[in-house]
Amino acid sequence: MATNMATNPAILQAVEKLDYRVTVGDVASKAGLDINIAQQGLLALASDAGGHLQVAESGDIAYSFPKNFRTVLRNKYWQIRFQENWQKVWNFLFYLIRVSFAILLIVSIGLILLSIAIVAIYLSSQGDRDNGGGRSRGSSRGGGFAFMPRFFLFPSFGRVFRRDYYNTRQPTRTVTSTATQSPAEMNFFESVFSFLFGDGNPNADLEERRWQEIGRIIRNNKGAVVAEQIAPYMDNVDRDEDFMIAVLSRFNGYPEVSPSGELVYYFPELQISASRSNRSERLAADYLNEYPWRFTRATPNQVLIAIGLGSVNIIGALVLRTMLTPELAVEIGGLVAFVQSIFWLLLAYGIGFLSIPLIRYFWIKGRNAKVEKRNKMRRDRAQVIHSADPELQHKIAYAQQFAEQKVISTEDLTYTTETDLLDQDLERSDKIDAEWRKRLEDLDN
Repeated sequence: MATNMATNPAILQAVEKLDYRVTVGDVASKAGLDINIAQQGLLALASDAGGHLQVAESGDIAYSFPKNFRTVLRNKYWQIRFQENWQKVWNFLFYLIRVSFAILLIVSIGLILLSIAIVAIYLSSQGDRDNGGGRSRGSSRGGGFAFMPRFFLFPSFGRVFRRDYYNTRQPTRTVTSTATQSPAEMNFFESVFSFLFGDGNPNADLEERRWQEIGRIIRNNKGAVVAEQIAPYMDNVDRDEDFMIAVLSRFNGYPEVSPSGELVYYFPELQISASRSNRSERLAADYLNEYPWRFTRATPNQVLIAIGLGSVNIIGALVLRTMLTPELAVEIGGLVAFVQSIFWLLLAYGIGFLSIPLIRYFWIKGRNAKVEKRNKMRRDRAQVIHSADPELQHKIAYAQQFAEQKVISTEDLTYTTETDLLDQDLERSDKIDAEWRKRLEDLDN
């Protein structure tokens, strides 16, 4: 049975991005994982996917994986196949949930308008009978329909639901196909859900990005840093540098006291890499940037149409309320009686349809104010590094005494599980003999 570590997506992606040959430090810094979790995950993955251990003369270990290790895992464990299939099913179910809100709105409006039409026709026909039938049957229907809201005041529903409707209304906009769905690609049903509930947390991966950036900044400084270099990526920063405890724990680091009594931190595991290309890390930003919350990715036209339909639902319900009494609903029966029985539900849906986005709008404003405040604090901490005073420069210089880069090349290996141990001993004995011959020749010269 597959272990959780072996199927950790962060470890799998890190191994692929690092060209299938990694150290624990490579994976921990790339994925922002705890050193112990990265080590356990690599061991489990090597066991499950046919990976190999490579031991350098220094005793450091690298892991080598076949490029088809995902296929090996997928074929070996049904749990992974089940997860992949369930993800497809869930994506379909979630899409149905998203479009259901627009469908319910349309059904609600349809029931209300149809009931208004039936009641208007019924009242008109009753009036004709009271007047002795002075008007023809056909004219009575015409009079009844005169009370109905005119559908042509609103966009054609058939056109609204088409994905290209908004593009035809805005011919100057060019829509390009991207992996991430843009607002212009969102159809009416999807835009209603986005209008109601937004598009999710833009910072859902904030912790993952935080630790990835911290891993990179440590790598870029050859495994030795000061707290001020890490502060732009943390939230709760204090003068006692207690926030560094979490960093030390995750990346298996050690504190060191300078002669002037200041702390620096070095991380031996992150100083070792399987190849030089794995070390070519660059920070995307000088600090951890939180993204502001967006009200909706729907276009302005889609938002206006959603507001308009929500208003039609409420106004139509109120109009129906003034026309229809419980006694009249029982007298007409059928669809009208049914709508009368769920009238308050239809009205509540319309009110909620407009109230939820309004509440969410003010909630987002408050949320974004806090996001910007945290971003400003982190920007200010990053500025401290850019304009470092002599004291901080001296502290960084002391930390660099512990900086080191170590790359485990294939020439440094003393043992690997890829080949037979006897063959490796023979190869190593030839290597040792060659080294001794070279030393003896140097002595003779």
